[in-house]
Amino acid sequence: MIVHPPCTGGRRVTLYGQDLGRARRPGDVAAFLRRAGFSLPGLSPSKFSWDDTGVFEWRDGGPDIWSTC
Repeated sequence: MIVHPPCTGGRRVTLYGQDLGRARRPGDVAAFLRRAGFSLPGLSPSKFSWDDTGVFEWRDGGPDIWSTC
């Protein structure tokens, strides 16, 4: 999952080249994962390993950065 550079309106999120939408916070990224079929029952966004490079590629800032332009 690629979380693209932050800008006004959040960060674009893609999975295998498919645009999943814009995330405005980590919970949105978690929702995109669930909708894409990842098994995450009962996990809150705060329990994800956001630095897992096998799942996430954060471009121009990590999960704490949501708006810069």
